[in-house]
Amino acid sequence: MSTVTVYHNPDCGTSRNTLALIRASGIEPIVIEYLKTPPDRETLKALIARMGMGVRDVLRIKGTPYKELGLDAAHWSDDQLIEQMLAYPILINRPIVVSRSGVRLCRPSDMVIELLPQRPAGEMRKEDGTPLLVDTPIAGSDPDLALALQEAVLPTDDLAEPARSFFAYATVSGERVGYGGFERMGRDVLVRSLVVLPHARHRGIGGGMLALLLRRAFDEGGRDAWLLTTTAAPFFERAGFKPIERSAAPAAILATRQAASLCPSSAVLLGRRMSL
Repeated sequence: MSTVTVYHNPDCGTSRNTLALIRASGIEPIVIEYLKTPPDRETLKALIARMGMGVRDVLRIKGTPYKELGLDAAHWSDDQLIEQMLAYPILINRPIVVSRSGVRLCRPSDMVIELLPQRPAGEMRKEDGTPLLVDTPIAGSDPDLALALQEAVLPTDDLAEPARSFFAYATVSGERVGYGGFERMGRDVLVRSLVVLPHARHRGIGGGMLALLLRRAFDEGGRDAWLLTTTAAPFFERAGFKPIERSAAPAAILATRQAASLCPSSAVLLGRRMSL
């Protein structure tokens, strides 16, 4: 019997990518098309508990009756939300992958790598042609991180200060392609130090790095993402960020060294809600 189970929606690109990645690693998983065969109450509750997520974090908004049902209202209890997910399985976000290594909502699909006993052999690309990425936590004192930021003319003075998380990004074959980081202040997250290495540019890698970075911040409790940029506003706007007046930003974001002193006054502030 397979050691991996996927709660799959074949109409979802992220779900299809995840399934393809599992199969490329040499595993034929148990595939449950949950819109046709939804989990029962106890199974759904157990999946959510094993993922270590809140019920609201597993609710899908896009393409569902979420807004029509008024599920954004605060009065809904977890049990009531689960009732709605059972009545409308499309509200269950996807894909959920179960393996011996744990249970995870694999959004972005790159997250499935952590659940597999072995990685796919060779380079692996998603349906849109962008490569599968693997992120590795690194220290702010990492010299390669500082060098990459210096070459991209991005701030480096505060890399070693506390309350910062940094990651190196590579393809499955081990090619280092970039770096990124964030500072979290409760629900608010400052995205920073995102740089694609010169040899890896123009391959759609930046979007994949950003998606992974936001997921890591989400898992730590971040729900609102912010950033400052002088040159990359169009890139971030394509990822759902919108320009925000600095006066409308949370005080915690404005108090960061990036906002208070390191980024020039000409830098544009952008923000977006974080969701899976």
